Amino acid sequence: MSASARHEELAGVLATLRLGVNPSDLHGSLTGYLCAGGVAGEDDWLDRLEIAPGDAGAVRHEALRALLAAALAQFGQEPARVAPLLPERSAPLAQRADALVEWCRGFLGGFGLVGTTLRVQLSDDATEILSDLGTIASSRLEIDGGKEDEQAFADVLDFVRTATAVLHREVDAGRRTARSLH
Repeated sequence: MSASARHEELAGVLATLRLGVNPSDLHGSLTGYLCAGGVAGEDDWLDRLEIAPGDAGAVRHEALRALLAAALAQFGQEPARVAPLLPERSAPLAQRADALVEWCRGFLGGFGLVGTTLRVQLSDDATEILSDLGTIASSRLEIDGGKEDEQAFADVLDFVRTATAVLHREVDAGRRTARSLH
């Protein structure tokens, strides 16, 4: 199943389960949490993201289990290959751009949930990356859908992918160093 098809399916599932979050935000939150070194188990990851499903069995929904598996797989290779969950490429550019903004908001929130236990001193570059992601997350993108806007969106998306891989590499290296010192 393509990422865009998963986005549409997940939107329906999230609405049905009344989780109060959209697919891009949820994927961003989970990705940020994992990137910062958070541990997410199959039965507790929504709780760890501070998302309280009304139905305790919601976390067992196949679409949510697939989302967790895909998010974990992003960090199962070096370098990490993060692909924000966005609407399909044929969706209007404004919709995809809004979803990327939501993904970045979620990412920062998820990353921040681990921040209090993150025992890694982030470099100036990593701090700047987080600041840049914050700028994206607080943006209201004005898009008319022209070729220049498509290219600008592609550039921002590429930055987000690269930035999250760099953050993960730094956090992971810092955690390994901290473990070896203790």
